[in-house]
Amino acid sequence: MSDQTATLEELKQSVAAFAEERDWIQYHSLKNLAMSISIEAGELMERFQWVDNAASNALVGDAAARLAIEDELADVLIYSLQLANRAEIDLSGSIKRKMAINAEKYPIEKVRGRSDKYDWS
Repeated sequence: MSDQTATLEELKQSVAAFAEERDWIQYHSLKNLAMSISIEAGELMERFQWVDNAASNALVGDAAARLAIEDELADVLIYSLQLANRAEIDLSGSIKRKMAINAEKYPIEKVRGRSDKYDWS
């Protein structure tokens, strides 16, 4: 399975089956899953703590650091997929809708190449 071949639905089913086989669904309230996403995101951030931008980019070149980053990012996505499962959220539709909102909020002609806030007036 790779990003080129896996669908979101396949990943969601895999995550759901894993939790179901272990009888963990009883613990997967929306609150607990949302908290778990945040906790795992914090663990991902920890991998980059105390290094500058150049060093943070270089981390993925170190095999051990890259594996740890991959694992933490996977945990964030696993909990996100399970939250989508439990809340019956169509992630593809949600992402498409949110990207349309972002495109309107951040028009290319005003934000291209900028990280600062432009004059919204």
